[in-house]
Amino acid sequence: MSTSLYLTNASRHRPQEFKLAELLGALSYALDLTEGQPAGHCMRCCWIGTRIGEALDLPDEALTDIFYTLLLKDVGCSSNAARICELYLADDIAFKRDFKTIDPSLSAALRFVFARTGLEAGLSERIRALVNVIQKSGKIARELMETRCHRGADIAARMRFSQAVQEGILSLDEHWDGSGQPQGLKRAQIPQISNIALMAQVIDVFHVENGAEAAVSEVAARSGVWFDPDLVAAFMTAQASADFWPALTSHDIEAKVFSMKPAMQSEPVDEDFLDDITAAFADVVDAKSPFTADHSNRVTLYTDMIAEELGLGQAHRRWLRRAALLHDLGKLAVSNQILDKPGKLDADEWAAIKRHPGQSEAILLRVSAFADIAPIAVAHHERLDGKGYPHGLQGDEICLEARILTVADVFDALTAERPYRAAMPISKAFAILDNDAGTAFDPACIAALKCGLGKLNATVSAAAAA
Repeated sequence: MSTSLYLTNASRHRPQEFKLAELLGALSYALDLTEGQPAGHCMRCCWIGTRIGEALDLPDEALTDIFYTLLLKDVGCSSNAARICELYLADDIAFKRDFKTIDPSLSAALRFVFARTGLEAGLSERIRALVNVIQKSGKIARELMETRCHRGADIAARMRFSQAVQEGILSLDEHWDGSGQPQGLKRAQIPQISNIALMAQVIDVFHVENGAEAAVSEVAARSGVWFDPDLVAAFMTAQASADFWPALTSHDIEAKVFSMKPAMQSEPVDEDFLDDITAAFADVVDAKSPFTADHSNRVTLYTDMIAEELGLGQAHRRWLRRAALLHDLGKLAVSNQILDKPGKLDADEWAAIKRHPGQSEAILLRVSAFADIAPIAVAHHERLDGKGYPHGLQGDEICLEARILTVADVFDALTAERPYRAAMPISKAFAILDNDAGTAFDPACIAALKCGLGKLNATVSAAAAA
């Protein structure tokens, strides 16, 4: 049996305390993937928005709310990815990324949609999609924004953030002149935090694309339209500081953000809070596709069943549940055109799928609280015979925890509906696992899952009969 990573690494080297700002700052890189933004987008927005708040002489509490609103501004974005693919027959990640760079006028938006809708679809499909978009453009925009904003606010609430942060995320896409979404709020109806966050997003996108001058010009052009002119004036003051723009291109942007007052005053995260944050980010992943809805939670349940049957202790199991919840973070970088495709994947699409464990690992390694579960996440598609991915590990190179997670993940994939097939009966799923026992999967883990499910079934049957 392979050596337990938990026993050899986590219990000895894991820090005992984590600061909330640093934890969410590192996890914000996962949110960048959902929008196709260059790594560090949320982090740079946090720097920009907090500096604008400082230029306004806002009190510490308001600066803290701005800080966390910007780190979490995209926490609801994965929830509209499948719908974007469905409506526009397009790569959701590229579509959302490029849409942020266009002129804010309606004509520019329509030109963008016409140019991007259904490029890889047949002519009749493309025409149907375009007609639908033309007929329902206002309703579609409102629907997409409502989904994203409400989902984001709900997740922020689950992570115990203030009402101000929740409202900041909820109203992120409202515009000063009332032309925004989803409620069409206007002027003072829009939370100041939301307008600062939207401005910070625009500044970063245009700065990355074309530099500081382009970002300043874009914000000035949207003053009184998208943005409160007083906030634009505060931005002009903030950006005039000698350190403002260089920080956005420096290699130590994280250190600069974490040295800001809201981060320095950040509260420590205990084990229960860490569990809440883990569960919230698992929901972000699962919201990306209707075919993966609740996948991470089910995999976590099966993982914990196996771990219990194998005799792992409570602390060990809690640690492993976090790995199960976050194992698919890297799927946020995969387009829904691939995730939801009903047919066979081509070579490029399959390559994109095979990259997701490595992307999960890269994100988790940024987070001090989760660095010790990164080796589990990256190995959940490895096989005992060395034919798995991404590293082709084999035999004892695959630790016990990864073997447990692999069986749980495959079992759920087989018994859940997928775009290319219906859900399998449990008996058929176990027949497939048994057929590959010892070559792909650990037989002891398969046996433990059978035993755990048997006990669960007996408990449910007894309760029903009582």
